[in-house]
Amino acid sequence: MKSIIVRLLNLLFGIALSALGVVITLRANIGYAPWEVFHVGIAKTTGMTIGVASIIVGIVIVVIVTVLGETLGFGTLASMVLTGVFIDVFIFFDFVPTAANFAIGIVMLVAGLFMLAFGSYFYIRSAFGVGPRDNLMVVLTRKTRLPVGACRGIVEASVTFVGWLMGGMAGVGTILAFIAISFCVQIVFSAFKFDVTAVKHETLSETFHINSK
Repeated sequence: MKSIIVRLLNLLFGIALSALGVVITLRANIGYAPWEVFHVGIAKTTGMTIGVASIIVGIVIVVIVTVLGETLGFGTLASMVLTGVFIDVFIFFDFVPTAANFAIGIVMLVAGLFMLAFGSYFYIRSAFGVGPRDNLMVVLTRKTRLPVGACRGIVEASVTFVGWLMGGMAGVGTILAFIAISFCVQIVFSAFKFDVTAVKHETLSETFHINSK
């Protein structure tokens, strides 16, 4: 029981940190990260909140990867819903200021990316499965046999372009986020001596079977 509680706390804390990182990158105001360009574009087009847009995109992705044969985890579904909820909560309370100038925007963007990296660390170590967008990368890599980096690049370039057409802010921050997030994750994981390949993620059925005993 203690183990599952610790894992759930890691999952929840990681999702909350990731959502806070997203809000910080938005408030950097120098161009949103690729997926946020898409989410904000949808939000502006439809009138829904950014968090709700994130949830709906997550649902669509989950349906796609499930049809394509990818196994889901409890963490996948939790991330799909709670990330959007936390984003809207943080934006509602409005405690993250908007950058006053470009230099502060750069600092805030990098800080947000590191916050996302820390969130990923706690989220992944819970071993409840990866988020919807990561699942999409896995599926595309397996189906197309292209390198995962190429699949990520194609997807993020596509969502950025579509999001920009719908009114999402693309700019220097978008390019910086695309390049820097991998380095931020590597730095954080190295600092914690965390080997992501050693984590065995549970599927949804395994989680409820194991923890119903």
